[in-house]
Amino acid sequence: MEGLHRGSGSGRGHGRANAAGALPTAEDSIPSGNPASGRPARLDPPPTEDPRIDLNALVQPYLGVLLVGLSIAVLVLLLLLLAVARRTRRIDARLAGLTRGAGGNDLEAVLDAHLDKVFAVSRELDEVTVRTAVLEAAQKRSFQRVALVRFNPFEETGGNQSFALALLDAGGNGWVLSSLHARSGTRVYAKAIKGGRADAALSDEESAAIGQAMA
Repeated sequence: MEGLHRGSGSGRGHGRANAAGALPTAEDSIPSGNPASGRPARLDPPPTEDPRIDLNALVQPYLGVLLVGLSIAVLVLLLLLLAVARRTRRIDARLAGLTRGAGGNDLEAVLDAHLDKVFAVSRELDEVTVRTAVLEAAQKRSFQRVALVRFNPFEETGGNQSFALALLDAGGNGWVLSSLHARSGTRVYAKAIKGGRADAALSDEESAAIGQAMA
């Protein structure tokens, strides 16, 4: 019992020595929890670094290069702009030359004038087509196959003063005229021809004339 009292006394003395100014131990650095609540002690988080970045410090070494690049880009853009403007002026001049009419009208007026001319030409073409059809129909009935055969039917007359003349249309319809010249006078005969054939007897010269006309 006496030993226990001494030990407890020495423990109280040791505690007083620590409280009086002894060096802290490892146990003293561990934060104590609340034994009554049963919760563990919470450690304070370590200090974090500032995440902000200094852009000026990053850009400062490359500022000269950036300025030179921007200057070159601006110069290239100006040259392209001048080229586009020059090309636009050329296109405008060519367009103005193409669309400028006799009175200096705009494109709409020029197109309207051309359309009016096209319509006028179309109407005239229709009229010409109708006239051509009429002329073709009349031409078929006109004399377009002609042949002449001269001969001398009488020995006492000199020269081939007699003749046979065939006048036929496109279908071989018409007449054959025969002229017989003699000292006593001249006689003329006409015979109808239809489809290249006569309704009466033909002489050799008349048949020859019809044959040449139909050839």
